[in-house]
Amino acid sequence: MHAADYRPPRWLRGGHVQSVLSSSALRRRRARHAFETRGATTREHLLDCRGVRLLGLHSAVPGRAPRGLVVLFHGWEGSAESGYMHATAAALLDAGYEVFRLNFRDHGDTHHLNEDMFHSCRLDEVVDAVAEVQRLFPTRPLLAAGFSLGGNFALRVARAAPAAGIALHHAVAVCPVLDPARGMLALERGLPLYHWYFMRKWRQSLRRKRALFPERYAWEDALLRQGMRQLTAALAVGYAGMADLDAYFEGYCIAGERLAGLEVPVSILTAADDPVIPVEDFHRLALPAHSRLEVSNWGGHCGFLENAALDGFAERWIAARMDAATAGVA
Repeated sequence: MHAADYRPPRWLRGGHVQSVLSSSALRRRRARHAFETRGATTREHLLDCRGVRLLGLHSAVPGRAPRGLVVLFHGWEGSAESGYMHATAAALLDAGYEVFRLNFRDHGDTHHLNEDMFHSCRLDEVVDAVAEVQRLFPTRPLLAAGFSLGGNFALRVARAAPAAGIALHHAVAVCPVLDPARGMLALERGLPLYHWYFMRKWRQSLRRKRALFPERYAWEDALLRQGMRQLTAALAVGYAGMADLDAYFEGYCIAGERLAGLEVPVSILTAADDPVIPVEDFHRLALPAHSRLEVSNWGGHCGFLENAALDGFAERWIAARMDAATAGVA
């Protein structure tokens, strides 16, 4: 299965249509139903990542030997319960895998678990979480997949895995953030709906963090009303310890040559009409020979919807890439 195989009907070929429908309530309901009808048993796990606590959900079909375990990473202000996470988990369960859906810090119902707030440079705790999953479930092969910012984390985990002693077999990223500075510009210059959508969810999250830790986070509503660039800069410097906004963006940028030395093979799927992640960044991306990049003409941002039922190509593509990666592996 390749990106060229994705040919949605004409009415679904707009990047904005794909992006908006992928986050719709109908898509979320159908994805949750698909996941809940797969017969899997799901259990919460509170992972101790060297003092940081991250919550994840492990799902497996009882009585079946798994082909492997896939750790799934959601996007910014998403969660383990996001529609695309349920849809992908369902497809992977169908393909014979166990799934571990990880919540990043301050995502989902986890704001209370850690006093320090989330930011996108917190890679170490995510690497520790994957190492802990490997310890808890010594199933081989171990794989990872992520969407948007979660795709960025999946690729960075793949880069860090060998040094961390993680036997990661393959990592997959759908519409990953490559250059966050350029992604910010795309949000600022694009359809205002996306900026509004992300800011609404982020402000809700920040207000929740303030309510839980009022002495630590005494920011006023005037700060939260600022635009994405201004608020990101203020929090990066004031609470993430960054010198400035550029230093923060550089901390999780994986554009250009930054993935050229990957030891763990990766697969990346993106869309030429993604309104959030500039496709030009992918054309300049250097990957080693064992990894692959696929660019579809359509799909929007983490959409790749195939029909009126909002079935997704991306989750089937992820399962196919996992099958190819694990073929012949004991």
